Amino acid sequence: MITVNNISKTYKVAKRNAGFLEACRNLFHRDYEEIRALDHVSFQINDGEMIGYIGPNGAGKSTTIKVLSGILTPDEGTCEVNGCIPWKNRVAYVKDIGVVFGQRSQLWWDVPVIDSFELLKDIYSIPKETYQMNLEELTELLNLSELLKTPARQLSLGQRMRCEIAASLLHSPRLLFLDEPTIGLDAVSKLAVRDFILRLNQTHRTTVILTTHDMQDIEALTNRILLIGKGRILLDGSPQDLRQGYRTMDEAVAALYREYAI
Repeated sequence: MITVNNISKTYKVAKRNAGFLEACRNLFHRDYEEIRALDHVSFQINDGEMIGYIGPNGAGKSTTIKVLSGILTPDEGTCEVNGCIPWKNRVAYVKDIGVVFGQRSQLWWDVPVIDSFELLKDIYSIPKETYQMNLEELTELLNLSELLKTPARQLSLGQRMRCEIAASLLHSPRLLFLDEPTIGLDAVSKLAVRDFILRLNQTHRTTVILTTHDMQDIEALTNRILLIGKGRILLDGSPQDLRQGYRTMDEAVAALYREYAI
């Protein structure tokens, strides 16, 4: 279970105008602007839920995922995931989570994918029998047999994303964070990834938190939506609740963005 209470996070961002003189001035004096990425965010997620975490760019989605995965420490508030505080119990905690960032890779770029998997096996101290069983299952379900001997840099985006998802699941995590997992994928690859995520949840009861701008992914995969805007949770409901009165989910979400001025 995930319990988040009044989490806040503020970034300090350097700002300056264009031009050489401004660049010189910036060497001695910098102006900063505070960006409140999360503003007293609270929610609860039960084991086995499939959550769609949506909002416009800069709303706070990725910051929330980074806090929940232990990458960032919040300025205030509390968070407990499966009995652990993510940023305080990282060694024990990361064994129970998998994270896929669509625009970042956990695969080593110039070595075959199977070498990256072997290294992750050692990093997570996965028993040999468990690793072999998970590798065989993931290879079959994600159709990776032709990709394992290929360096990550030579894979297409869709092929790499399938390998990224497999890499995040080798250690049998109870919780999976998916941040834009289908970004840039073709229709066939998207359907394959969606089918796999659904099967994973149904077979292993893995809790999934999905952040994406693709509303088709949200409709296909999730049974609950959290809408975040300007660092605050604005709405918590089902996809059917959000879509009422609109032809498509995209229209419904666009209307919500206008309603909340985000």
